[in-house]
Formats: sequence, C-alpha cells, structure tokens
Amino acid sequence: MLAIKFMRKWSIPLVHRVFPHQFLGVSVAQVLENVDRLTRLVGQNRLELLLFRLGHDQLYGINVFKVREVVQAAPLRRFPNAHPLVAGLARIRGVTVPVLDLARSIGQPSLPARQADYIVLTEFSRSIQGLLVSGIERIVNTGWDSVHPPPVDDPEQSHVTAITLIDNRLVQILDVERVLNLVTGPGAGVSTQIAIHARKTLGERPRCALVADDSAVARNQISRALQDIGVDAILCNDGVQALDRLRYWADTGSVDERVSMVISDIEMPQMDGYTLVREIRKDPRLAQLFVMMHSSLSGRFNSRACHEAGADRLLAKFDPDEFAGAVTEFLLNSRRH
Repeated sequence: MLAIKFMRKWSIPLVHRVFPHQFLGVSVAQVLENVDRLTRLVGQNRLELLLFRLGHDQLYGINVFKVREVVQAAPLRRFPNAHPLVAGLARIRGVTVPVLDLARSIGQPSLPARQADYIVLTEFSRSIQGLLVSGIERIVNTGWDSVHPPPVDDPEQSHVTAITLIDNRLVQILDVERVLNLVTGPGAGVSTQIAIHARKTLGERPRCALVADDSAVARNQISRALQDIGVDAILCNDGVQALDRLRYWADTGSVDERVSMVISDIEMPQMDGYTLVREIRKDPRLAQLFVMMHSSLSGRFNSRACHEAGADRLLAKFDPDEFAGAVTEFLLNSRRH
C-alpha cells in the first residue's frame, strides 16, 4: 500500500510556518499575526500564493493556506513498491511524510538531486504530503479577479488550474488535487449501502445541484457522487460562471425549479467561493438557496470565513460517503419543509 495513503492518520502540529528568507526565525506572535492577516483576505476575493520553481525559470504557485511549512530538503528514504511519483519519505518534526516528485507529476523530468533543495509541506484534501521543489521565490498577494483559467486544449488533463501575471511574469497555479489524485488514484464512489439508502429516502423526484469548482478532478468526484445518489449536476469552472447561470435562471423563471442547492469550492479563478456566496445572499431572488462550501482547505479559519460569508455548511474534500450524507440530509430536510 502506498505510504501516502497512510498520511490521513497523521497530524503535524501547526506550531509555525517557515518560509525561507521571508519567515525564517519569526516569533510565535508574528506567525499568529500572519495567520490572522491571511484570514482577513477571505471574502475580499484575494489570495496569497507561494511562488516556487522546478529547475528552470518558470514560476509555479500554490495557495499559502495549503502550505504548512517549507524546509531544506534532506536525503529521502526510499521504500519498495513505491508509486513512481513518490520521491521518498522524509522525517519532519517526528512524523514520516511522503514527498511527491512534483516535477515528474506534471510531466517534466525529475529534479536532479543537486537541484532538489526544498520540501514544501502541504495539507489539503485531508492529507499531508511534501512537494519537492528546486527554489522558493516569494509570497505574493493578488486578486482572484486577476487569476484566469489556463488556455489549454484539454483542461480535464491539465496540471494547471489557473494562471496569473506577477510583475509581468507568468505564474502557473498548480492543480494540487490532480497531482495527489495521480498517486492515490480516483478512489471509490459512494458505497452501495449509502447510495441505496439515499435514493430510497429521497424518492424519484428530480433534483439538481449547481457545482462550482475549478479542479477537473474535484468536478468529476462530485458529479460521480451526486449521480450515485440520484442527483443531477450542472458543472461550472468558477464562481463567475456559477453566478451568471443563477442570475440567468432568476431572470427567466424560478431558480427553485432549476436547482436544489449550490456546491462551491473556495479557491477559484476570477471569483472565489466566499465572494460567490456573498453575491448569492445579496440577490433576493437567490438568497434562500442552500450553499455548501466543499474545499480542500480546512480548519477553523476557513470554517469561520464560510460562516461569515453566508454559507450554510463547510465540508472538507473528499469523502464520498460523507459528501453523499450531507447532500441527502439537506434535500430530505428541504422536502419536509
């Protein structure tokens, strides 16, 4: 079994975040102040990106909220029958962490040992893993409205979820959920028992959920889980598409006749999930919609931010049975009301 699958059992205490050059040696008070500052970004359609390189000048980015720490890379311990995208195991703060060969995961040659200088320790989608990179650039603050979908022929197969310009340099924001999915596999759908119970409980009346998520992997997972319990899905790539669709329905008839609920990611180009929820709540024609935030970001900061934005629920990605249970519970309660 892949070591990375065991990481769902581990928890590394969030004592501090260490970013080379910028955050090295900061005090606990400074770190807490930094976390509070990041938290205040939510609801403002803004994000902070950690920029890094993979052996060449191209810049890549990952949301700082997904980064727990950046450490100097030490020799990695190999293990038999490892997935080819797992570079090895690292011991970080007393916990063994799988380290992904990020360059190879996105279709590039593996980093030579002399260039594999840093491990970016990440936490998302209920797991902890390291990403092997060659250089850390800096942290930048930008707006989601300046982040755009990538111009690719097949977004379903792309490792890039969005692009932006920082100081006139192209930054590719990686779909880290897709990278992780390459190692762990697509996973199972909703278990048969829960799917049967959901279909029986909800009955035959048609139901539909509007799904907003910029990750092709996440959209496929959500669509499959909804299909398993008999709920149709209308898929959107970002918050702007979702809001435009809802407003069109409101202009041409009753929204309630088109969709039963909205399921939204938090990190999306052009308009993030927090802003989408705020816009929904501001429109009296949409304000009563049930909105569930479904994100690889977790923790009390995001829970508070979702509540303040007006979301009805926050659910961490991705447990298909838990997801199916949450959707079924809402639809059953809405039918009773």
